[in-house]
Amino acid sequence: MATEEVSKPPSLPPYPEMILAAISALDEKNGSNKSAISKYMESKYGELPQSHASLLTAHLARMKESGELLFVKNNYVRPGPDAPPKRGRGRPPKPKQPVVPGAVLPPPRPRGRPPKPKDPLAAAVAKATSGMPKPRGRPPKKAKADPAAATAAPPAAAAGDGAPKRGRGRPPKVKPAVATDVA
Repeated sequence: MATEEVSKPPSLPPYPEMILAAISALDEKNGSNKSAISKYMESKYGELPQSHASLLTAHLARMKESGELLFVKNNYVRPGPDAPPKRGRGRPPKPKQPVVPGAVLPPPRPRGRPPKPKDPLAAAVAKATSGMPKPRGRPPKKAKADPAAATAAPPAAAAGDGAPKRGRGRPPKVKPAVATDVA
């Protein structure tokens, strides 16, 4: 049996290093585009993996997002030393006021919505009745005070026996009595 040595592909440096080396070696005024970077990498490092195109695209996008590279007019450029740092998405935070030494700071307000009270009904009733002179809701009905009925019969008899109790709904229409003509 013959011993066969499996030829290992030469180890490649990480893609970000290869990309930065390609951009600095090409040294174009307006930066280098993706195809120029890819051709330089193929010429310098020889055999690249089959997924080289997608790996290059992914690493270029990641480096652009992190601020390692600038993307100007379809070319990738290394940012200069005087370039401002890349700002993230959204509104920038407000500048903080310098703290005077010896000042007592209030505790930080917790994030999010404040928790609901344990007994929401009691808190709602206290809030509703705090500045109101009258109680909530419709006031109770008061008994009618009829001076003639009060003197004629005691209150127990007024509610009871003589008058029929009214039913629900609209009462029936009263028909007029027919008058007879006698002439």
